[in-house]
Amino acid sequence: MVTRYLSRPLGRATVLRAAALAAGASVCLSAPAAGLSAPGVAAEPAPPKPLPAYSSSLLDRPGVQVRPAVGVPLAPRDLTARSWLVSDARTGEVLAAHNAHRRLRPASTLKSLFALTALPRLHPDTPHTVTDRELRKVGGGSSLVGVDAGRRYRVADLWRGVFLSSGNDAVHVLAEMNGGWRHTVRQMQAKARELGARDTQVVSPDGYDAPGQVSSAFDLAVFGRAGLADPQFARYCSTVRARFPHGDWSYPIQNTNRLLTGADGVAPYPGLIGVKNGYTSGAGHTLIAAAHRGTRTVLVTVMDPGGGGFSVYEEARTLLDWGFSAVGRVQPVGSLLPARPRKAPDRDLRSAAAAIVPPGRSNDSSSLALVLVGVGSAAVLAGCLVLVRRRAATVARRRAAGGEFIR
Repeated sequence: MVTRYLSRPLGRATVLRAAALAAGASVCLSAPAAGLSAPGVAAEPAPPKPLPAYSSSLLDRPGVQVRPAVGVPLAPRDLTARSWLVSDARTGEVLAAHNAHRRLRPASTLKSLFALTALPRLHPDTPHTVTDRELRKVGGGSSLVGVDAGRRYRVADLWRGVFLSSGNDAVHVLAEMNGGWRHTVRQMQAKARELGARDTQVVSPDGYDAPGQVSSAFDLAVFGRAGLADPQFARYCSTVRARFPHGDWSYPIQNTNRLLTGADGVAPYPGLIGVKNGYTSGAGHTLIAAAHRGTRTVLVTVMDPGGGGFSVYEEARTLLDWGFSAVGRVQPVGSLLPARPRKAPDRDLRSAAAAIVPPGRSNDSSSLALVLVGVGSAAVLAGCLVLVRRRAATVARRRAAGGEFIR
């Protein structure tokens, strides 16, 4: 640290110059040029290489995006879904996609984002007596688990109602416990941005069709992957059957994800571990599905297939099969990992440099400005070190003379 001798009051320009000098010295000393490192000090180990960054340009394009590989079947091209995506859940690598960022209505798959947002804030054993007000705004035609006003439920009961029965009534109660409907919407929107899901606009946390509410196959895959990393989420979404509510008075409920249960003539998919299905008249059928096989976990999303009925499950099955044949063998076309934010320029240092060397001027202080903005050479660094040493010597002399100092 450079110590500045204060023998008289300093003007604003002098203070700026001193701050800039200190910053410049810090730059010089913290990042020495080759050959200028202090003797006897071990060099810091090189930082680990960052994970590979994938350009989103391919995923931004319409149509099927895939990089074929020898020995890997071609990606399915006869699917009817308006949007779909196949990914490696462990690494986040996108193996193939079709209209990955197309904004569509998500239906109840948006409950995955609701769970990511509210699960950490509500203890599963907390009891709650439901009120009429909490159920008043449940949309007509909603899927329900059967929450009754005046009855006491544990938070864990309500979450089973969300994941297994896709109960909008349970979502409304949990959202109120979480601080209210609008507060939960804001939290969900913030969570989506935190995860790098930029296509999602939240209006109704339960996924009920609402003007302006959209998501994408990419964003739903991001939510599914994040959910599988949460033990509570993973446990709920993979539960096939349960009692609701848990206790003496209850009735059985079953997961509505037919790839998990094998209900209604849909063959269960081997190794399936959830995640969430949905349907509304506006969104059609939507699905986030993940399955584990060996050391691999493949995650797929399917939005609004044209076949209707249970075609969403059959198209997801096709994508899962292809994903297991391709994972680890094809070059990814993107990543579900959020992009690293670019580091903003240090405006304070630039301002300090500008105060010392106004644009267009050329004098002996220009080398200091170059150091402050990170543009220098070994000669500039050496000059900076000389300047610091001279300052230190001056300070030492004045300290010996009994001057005042500020650190």
